[in-house]
Order: sequence, then C-alpha cells, then structure tokens
Amino acid sequence: MQYALIIREAAEDFARRSDPTYRDGWVAYTKALVQAGIMTGGAGLTAPETGTIVRRKGEDHDVQDGPYPEAKEQLGGFYLIEVPDIDTALEWATRVPISDNGSVEVRPRLQM
Repeated sequence: MQYALIIREAAEDFARRSDPTYRDGWVAYTKALVQAGIMTGGAGLTAPETGTIVRRKGEDHDVQDGPYPEAKEQLGGFYLIEVPDIDTALEWATRVPISDNGSVEVRPRLQM
C-alpha cells in the first residue's frame, strides 16, 4: 500500500535549510528510504513566500501570494512510500527529521 508522508515545517525550519547539519539529516533519511526500497516518489518544496494560493469564490477566484501568516506550519514537502501497512508507515514517519515545531501527516494514497 502506498502512503504519503506529508511534511509540515515551521518558518524557522525553512530558514535552517541552508544549514548543512539540518540538511544532512534529510539527506540521510531520504537515502534510508531508498535503501529500504520503499520510496516511490516525493519532493521538497520551496519556502511558503514563493507560493500562491488560488481559492474558488463562487464563479470567481481569489489569488493570494505567500507567506500565509494564519498557519504555524507550512507544507515543506512529501515522501510517497510503499509499505505493507499503516503501522510500518507510522514507524517511518517517526524517523522523519522534523523539528519540535514541525509535523508529519501519514495518509494512504487514494486507490482508484
């Protein structure tokens, strides 16, 4: 079964991405997923201020450029993994090198 590990990061985490020690943790985690043969996709995302949100407003659309101050955490990236069950996905999620200000959401991929 495929699961998305959806990474949310705090503003200070985005700022730390240029720190080699912080970055090395993410590189090591990604290598571990690849070596385990369970990573099927994923990507890191740029900082929130580079994003734009489009919301439907009836027949119109509202466009808002980032950053988005109403949220404590922003989408930082995701991994798509293939594992036998939710328990295995959760075990891998606990190994994600997020800070105390971040979170990982584990969600099954929609099967069509």
